[in-house]
Amino acid sequence: MLWSSSIHAQQKELDAGIKYEINNITVAGAQSYNDQTVIAFTGLKKGERIFIPGERLSEVTKKLWEQNLFSDIAIYVTKIEGDLADLEIYIAELPKLDEITIVGDGIRKAMTKEIIKETELKSGIKITKNLITTTKNFIRDKFIEKGFYNTDVIITTPAKLDSTGVEVAKDMKIIINRNKRIKITPLVFEGNDNLKDGMLRRSMKNTKKRNPIRIWKMSKFTDTGYKEDKASIIQTYKENGYRDAKILDDSVYSVNDRSVGVKLKIDEGKKYYFGNIRFLGNSVYTNSQLSQTLGIRKGDVYNGTLMAERIEDNTDPEAFDLTNKYQNNGYLFSTISAVEVAVRQDTIDYEIRIREGKQAYFDHITVVGNTKTNDHVIYRELRTRPGQKYSKKNVVRTIRELSNLGFFDPEQISPNFKNVDPNNGTLDMEYSVVEKGASQIELQGGYGGGGFVGTLGLSFNNFSLRNIFNAEAYKPLPMGDGQRLSLRAQASTNYQTYSASITEPWLGGKRPVQFSGSFSHTVQYRFNFQTREVDRDQRFLITGGSLGLAKRLTWPDDNFTFSNAVSFQHYNLKNYNTGLFTFGDGFSNNLAYTVGLSRSNVGNNPIYPKFGAEFKLSAKVTIPYSLFNGVDYSQLAQEREDLVDFLIDNQTDVDTQERISAIDQERFDWLEYYKIKFEGTWYNKITGDLVLRSKTEFGFLGSYNNDRGVVPFERFFVGGDGLGAFSLDGREVVQLRGYPNQSLSPQDGNNIYNKFSLEMRYPITLKQLASIYVLTFIEAGNSYDGFREYDPFDLKRSAGAGLRIFMPAFGLLGIDFAYGFDSTITGNSPNGWETHFIIGQQF
Repeated sequence: MLWSSSIHAQQKELDAGIKYEINNITVAGAQSYNDQTVIAFTGLKKGERIFIPGERLSEVTKKLWEQNLFSDIAIYVTKIEGDLADLEIYIAELPKLDEITIVGDGIRKAMTKEIIKETELKSGIKITKNLITTTKNFIRDKFIEKGFYNTDVIITTPAKLDSTGVEVAKDMKIIINRNKRIKITPLVFEGNDNLKDGMLRRSMKNTKKRNPIRIWKMSKFTDTGYKEDKASIIQTYKENGYRDAKILDDSVYSVNDRSVGVKLKIDEGKKYYFGNIRFLGNSVYTNSQLSQTLGIRKGDVYNGTLMAERIEDNTDPEAFDLTNKYQNNGYLFSTISAVEVAVRQDTIDYEIRIREGKQAYFDHITVVGNTKTNDHVIYRELRTRPGQKYSKKNVVRTIRELSNLGFFDPEQISPNFKNVDPNNGTLDMEYSVVEKGASQIELQGGYGGGGFVGTLGLSFNNFSLRNIFNAEAYKPLPMGDGQRLSLRAQASTNYQTYSASITEPWLGGKRPVQFSGSFSHTVQYRFNFQTREVDRDQRFLITGGSLGLAKRLTWPDDNFTFSNAVSFQHYNLKNYNTGLFTFGDGFSNNLAYTVGLSRSNVGNNPIYPKFGAEFKLSAKVTIPYSLFNGVDYSQLAQEREDLVDFLIDNQTDVDTQERISAIDQERFDWLEYYKIKFEGTWYNKITGDLVLRSKTEFGFLGSYNNDRGVVPFERFFVGGDGLGAFSLDGREVVQLRGYPNQSLSPQDGNNIYNKFSLEMRYPITLKQLASIYVLTFIEAGNSYDGFREYDPFDLKRSAGAGLRIFMPAFGLLGIDFAYGFDSTITGNSPNGWETHFIIGQQF
């Protein structure tokens, strides 16, 4: 506190403990507050009697400092007459922050926004020394956690003046010099006689030794990561039987300004084994049944982590553990714990103590949050019913079924336990859902057939067919009954197609029997690849439709689906002479029956599954007409072979060409073939939300009659982004990134293909408005002309990275950058880099 000279002149009176009456109060200094506001805030009043100096003025000063609004505070006694004193409160406000600028090497716009948000820097706040210090420390710590230990942060606050030269605020400029990242070399272990250095290094997920050939995990050192990794080392020892392992000493020392060394001294202790394992309190299951589920035997190497997981694995809701064994049989209130009861030399005995409790039954089942979807659409998917015995498996399965509907945000579906009564063994279950956009505008693009192919489609995934004539239900369309209606139009310079489909997932409303129907019409024109011209006098028309039924099975389990469909396409060629079809004028009919068996138990989010697998096996067959139509196809085949040989020497012989076309027209008037396909997909969580998707595919197109030959339709075309299906002649366009579309198959396709892929995925966000994830992949595949050429190891390989964005209104969008390590069918060197735009493709 500052005092004026007038006070010192009357020091005796002040020290004598005399109370003074406040005569007048004034306010001075650089401040924007009204004088009366400041005086009112201090609580000092004219006529109040106080000691000068004294506790009252000290309290006022402390109260003002606590506001963190001022850089200077003083109270002066400006005048004393008798026991009357005039006071002056001097305050200088802290400067306000105006503009914030962050600069530095490698500091991008996104990082600037992140720092400003995390430090809560915003225009108008007061600039204090504490603010500058905490901001500087926060930024430095942030970069240290990224491995930039030598980060320097400089903060300046230049004054901002008005037109008269008076300071009105201050800007803040933050200069960040990250300098080089601190790397680790060497990383040394001592005392690890039983576990090798490599195993210990692999257990350290954050602290990696510098390795120039490792590109997926950079070497860096952070305090947080190092502490986690020391705990991981001990965990690794415990998983391998060394329960008493500990780190005796560790040191981090500077090697140079760009690297540190790490040295850890370990006491491994002795190796332990499981001894006797007794079950106590179990009456529902026998010791033998529980022992089989536990999967740990006397004499096994001790593993405390494994024991905990076999009791209850919190990372997998469908784990095969003891807790789920009880909870899937109604014992919601059961508790299971593993207790060490004896340690004999290197052997540990356990007791598995079980309190089974009462079986629990569902009382009331409710769903909340569905504002568009009708109740019956949801309740028919529930695997839990009132009066039914509680089963955790059924609750998890219900969440999966609701997610797979596609009507709700899968990340926000939650089962809420209500009115849980352990005494009566009852509970209510409430499923909370959040509606999301069920309709989609499909925008799909890809290059194929000599030009860009665009698709515009409307998909209504929660349509209500029964309200189609109810005018009041159009908001803007009748919705809520779970049916799917799709309308699509595709077009390019040489190709147009129109299609419509309808799907009812519960035909009749009582059983999960899915009915589907579709219709399509296509016109394809002859395209000259050299002149890039379209000849509309040469046309290929395709008209067709299909009807299908799919039923969910109960055996071997209810994850299986049996499907079958009947389809028909009429192919009409009008002056359409290409290498694929030897008859330019004519027709073919394709009447086929498709039967399929599939099994799916993938994770709850269909956009980003984190666990589970999906398998599909299908066979598409036609009637074997050659068995009963009376045509001698061996004679036709021999005649055709002779005519082709003759035509080689007489290429301009029109009559011969016309006869070959007539033979092929007879061979393919009604298509005869069988087509087998298999597809398997696995999703495995690596750590956190990092997921590995593994996939394998195989397809084979065969013929019943070798003399009749394999049909020129329904063939496989490998290579590219998978979007180049510019014709509806039944062809299968197989994605293989790193190569141009359909560049790994001949012009008329092949009748065998296989493909293998590994894709690592990591989500950026899985919010309702947009799900975004990044990915890296390696894949290989090829197509072959029959089993004589088939070699599953003769593969075209590629690798790359990409990004996927899923928005409910538009479907999946993405981009991939891929490198093809092998040549295309017409090339003789590695294909190199390709960019693929993924629009509207499946997950």
